[in-house]
Amino acid sequence: MAISVGDKIPDVEVHIPGSKGPQKVQTSEIFGGKKTVLFSVPGAFTPLCSAQHLPGFIDKAAEIQAKGVDQIVCMAVNDAFVMGSWAEQKGAGDKIVMLSDGSANLTKAIGLEMDGSGFGMGIRSQRFAAIVDDGVVAGLFVEEPMKFEVSSAEAVLAQL
Repeated sequence: MAISVGDKIPDVEVHIPGSKGPQKVQTSEIFGGKKTVLFSVPGAFTPLCSAQHLPGFIDKAAEIQAKGVDQIVCMAVNDAFVMGSWAEQKGAGDKIVMLSDGSANLTKAIGLEMDGSGFGMGIRSQRFAAIVDDGVVAGLFVEEPMKFEVSSAEAVLAQL
């Protein structure tokens, strides 16, 4: 069953890219005590994710943070090396925290996985965005398959 508004983000181990390689971190550390905009993409370097989703949040980061958001987190079922390279290529800098859910542990725990085997991608995250306040989902915007309407930076900004 998928996570919903009012639910707490499960505490699982994920990774973030770091200067010395992937760093293990618990989701409770990432989301605890902060107001976070989390958005998830089916895959780093994929066309829509690279052309619109991540760049939109990079471009709107200051506006989103001006609404009281402490951090913006981008999640994908990719390893931390890929997430780090993608962030570097797109110029995310310190505007976006790149979260690697390489084994889909968080994605499965929140019930928002999809089977991308037909595209050679295996288990991936559905495209979604969430507003998370101190680890609790305050807003959740899950895209219909093959759509990009409710999880864009502009759509999330309108919900803040």
